[in-house]
Amino acid sequence: MKLRPTLLLAAAALATPAFAQFETPQPSPKATLSQRIGLTDVTISYSRPSVRGRAIWGDLVPYDTPWRTGANAATTLTFSDDVTIEGQKLAAGTYSLVTIPGKDDWTVVFNTDTKLWWETQYDAAKDALRVKVKPEAAPMTETLHIGFPSISATGAVLAIEWEKVRVPVKVGVEVDGKLKKALGAAEAGAWQSPLMAARYYWEQRQDRPEAWKQLEKSISAAKNWANVSRKARFLAEEGKTAEAVKAGEEALALAKADPAKPNTAAFEKSLGEWKAKK
Repeated sequence: MKLRPTLLLAAAALATPAFAQFETPQPSPKATLSQRIGLTDVTISYSRPSVRGRAIWGDLVPYDTPWRTGANAATTLTFSDDVTIEGQKLAAGTYSLVTIPGKDDWTVVFNTDTKLWWETQYDAAKDALRVKVKPEAAPMTETLHIGFPSISATGAVLAIEWEKVRVPVKVGVEVDGKLKKALGAAEAGAWQSPLMAARYYWEQRQDRPEAWKQLEKSISAAKNWANVSRKARFLAEEGKTAEAVKAGEEALALAKADPAKPNTAAFEKSLGEWKAKK
């Protein structure tokens, strides 16, 4: 039985949604990575081709030619705040990642056109930033990987790894300015924020004057087990053992009076060690 044209169109319309939802495994599957660096969120979206026995550099990926740095649609990076790339400023936003591989160095490009190779062609006039980096020899990576193998409080290394090549790109983020702005906006009687800041400046920034300033601000707002025990730890690390013991005993007294009954076992062990040094 032959379908009339109207019935054929109706059948096609019914089949279209099901067809649109049909998928098969792709040779270069999609991947998304979200990473917080300091106080900045970074998201990478890309498709991951595999070597599959092919010659990559200078062959599948020609030297000295713009490469989408992935497969299928453009690889994109989204930064929630302004960052630096190899020390150069890049505004918050979403960019396509284009690279120009070379034998001795690579050009890494952040381009404002996020539809490259999908709907449009690469246009250097839309580059927001270009930096030069050195490729490194690396263990075999069968499937392209773009991620952050190294992260600190104020930066990270963005690494492009495929076959036996690794391309590291330094990313810097702003922390201190944002942190101080947030502290300035915090309520005058809030003790938690300056306590968290004190620990950050002590442990990650190695800025002891600022750490002490924030800790005293926390204690002034509301003296409690949390900030006084932190004071004891700071004093102990500075070698002021007698003062650390005194602050430690005060912290334990505050803990015993705290309705929340904080767990002080680890701190009591440290206090015992300080007392043994006196």
